[in-house]
Amino acid sequence: MLRLLFSRAAQRHVSPLLLNQQRGIHSRNKKAMELVAKGWSALQEVDRVIDYTELNDPRLIPLLRSAKENFELALEIDNMNTHARYWLGRMHFKYHVPGACKLIGAALLVEAANMGDADAQYELGCRMRVENDYVQSDQQAFYYLEKAVDQLHPGALYLLGSVYLTGDCVEKDIASAMWCFHRASEKGHAGAAIAYGALLLQGFDIPEAVTRFESGRSPCAGRTSKKVERTSEDILKIAKEQFQIAANSGCDLANQWLKRIQDYEKLHQQLIEEGSSTSS
Repeated sequence: MLRLLFSRAAQRHVSPLLLNQQRGIHSRNKKAMELVAKGWSALQEVDRVIDYTELNDPRLIPLLRSAKENFELALEIDNMNTHARYWLGRMHFKYHVPGACKLIGAALLVEAANMGDADAQYELGCRMRVENDYVQSDQQAFYYLEKAVDQLHPGALYLLGSVYLTGDCVEKDIASAMWCFHRASEKGHAGAAIAYGALLLQGFDIPEAVTRFESGRSPCAGRTSKKVERTSEDILKIAKEQFQIAANSGCDLANQWLKRIQDYEKLHQQLIEEGSSTSS
């Protein structure tokens, strides 16, 4: 009985303490995300005008400094915030921000990637393939890209699909490439949508993994040889839908593909009408 009373008394004292700790954590997380949002907004303004200015234009310095300070404050408040770590690391690479250092940027990206941030994993994978001259860079890049693909990052899906399509660093696998392109196009990636539609028009079969994509399997998780028969009209319709996805993103190349399909459909319909009139 005494033990039960002691237990209840302890709960009355401990529960408010845990509740206050949880509130404090939530408050810090919220404040950190607000700072990340402010930093991101400043970078958006930089990106809006940077194509029309010099990279080291002094008019950009206040915005860059503001973004950097907000990301750093966010990390001070919540050191586990991967978004702040990713954007701060990216700033050290991409922008002429005061105090920029690629070594610091690389360290921040690695930390964010290892903490599970998909954007950091994708960014790190891209930079390892392009900028790193070490022998193992391709394997390391592929490792981080696969991590981002596991989280269905559209950019990583598109890049991994390109790797499978060309056979760069891995065995060439069109089915896996199409799986990656399809999943990226579902998230609105214009390049992936065009690649997927173009492969369909070239006569490549839709792999079963695509028709069962809702199961969330990766292209490396195993496939069966079962195929779904589709007519040329079905394939044309699916390809057209893919190009429309890209067109909705403002891609001019997609509009060219759609025009080609439209011209083909007009010609096809004209031939049918001529055939009908001749037979009658």
